[in-house]
Amino acid sequence: MHLLALGLNHTTAPLAIRERVAFGPEETAETIGRVLSRLSGEESGHITEALILSTCNRTELYCAAEDPDLAIGALEAFLAEEKNLSISELTPHTYALTDLEVVEHAFCVASGLDSMVLGETQIVGQMKKAEKAARKAHGLGLMLNTLFQRTFTVAKEVRTATEIGAHTVSMSAAAVRLANRLFGELHDLNVLFVGAGEMIELCAAHFNGQAPKSMTIANRSLDRGEALAARFSAQCMKLADLPQQISRFDIIVSCTASALPIIGLGMIERAIRERHHKPIFIVDLAVPRDVEEEVARLDDVYVYTVDDLGKVVQSGKAERLAAVDESRHIIAQRVKDFSDWLQWRNSVPTIEMMIERASDLSEACIERAKHSIKNGNDVDAALKRMAHDITRKLIHDNLALLKDTEHLSTAERQHLEACFKRFYLERKR
Repeated sequence: MHLLALGLNHTTAPLAIRERVAFGPEETAETIGRVLSRLSGEESGHITEALILSTCNRTELYCAAEDPDLAIGALEAFLAEEKNLSISELTPHTYALTDLEVVEHAFCVASGLDSMVLGETQIVGQMKKAEKAARKAHGLGLMLNTLFQRTFTVAKEVRTATEIGAHTVSMSAAAVRLANRLFGELHDLNVLFVGAGEMIELCAAHFNGQAPKSMTIANRSLDRGEALAARFSAQCMKLADLPQQISRFDIIVSCTASALPIIGLGMIERAIRERHHKPIFIVDLAVPRDVEEEVARLDDVYVYTVDDLGKVVQSGKAERLAAVDESRHIIAQRVKDFSDWLQWRNSVPTIEMMIERASDLSEACIERAKHSIKNGNDVDAALKRMAHDITRKLIHDNLALLKDTEHLSTAERQHLEACFKRFYLERKR
């Protein structure tokens, strides 16, 4: 069984492509089910495990399959069909990884080395949610379960042993920084947060530190919106009321799981007229985008996407780069540990076969000893004969293999001899 991953991220694909292949939380379980049901055949490489990681910066499909080459091709076709893309539109932006490449990549992603914000910590939580969703959808088996449990352990080790996240500038902090550049102090401004997820919660915390005039949460689920609003002494409103209320706000931060934009061109045009062209600052952290692309062309409207904020958060990167080499050293060692586990796992069938053969030989010798004793022969002699026969038969195959080395290279022969010496000679000490 092999590990494989097919994905695209902020370094390989523009936002326009990333938002088209993103998977919402409500899609994940059914999509994993379709992968396992439709791509489990021989022509698709026998995919038996699947996990989907979809964030604003990446979409990645992790799988276990018998034939990785066939499986990767099948996954590319599957993803293109699922997201209504042609193969020619998709593949220029994707990367495909197998076996230890997958292991190293997963370790780097979880450690924040592959993020737009170098060293950011949010990705670990996103990966844990993806693992939990895959487990619930019955997409995890031995390979992916082992991979992701070790991934979380490595991420913790990297963050504990290095300063990779010490100088991180988050997306939330970057949004506040841009707002300060545009408006200066925020004390007289009204801030609207659209959504009530983790990213909005982080943004609300950062903006709350600037003491704006008011903060409001707009969410489809009023209960969840009210719970978040209560934490920051903010107001709450229904998302359905957004068109009538949006002109009240100077700053809008949106991050929902909507498949379609919820802030349209007409809505903002009306808001600008009602505000008498007073500027609106909009931060769209959603993928797919919550704000129609045409909104950014309006005068008096300043729209920043997740990629725009990515450029802002590069500050502090130089300080974090000093910890990258140390982080990669830790990851390299843990990849080797995973490789050792894979080799051990690949040896299991051979070990089981050896145990079965030894058991069969022993049983045969025991039966002969019982028969000899039953016929009146001396018990001690029968037992000695049994021990002799078991020993001789167990080492017979090894002796035959050691003698038949003509087809082996010098290095292989030396390795085989070293193994036998270690087992038969060093064990005596």
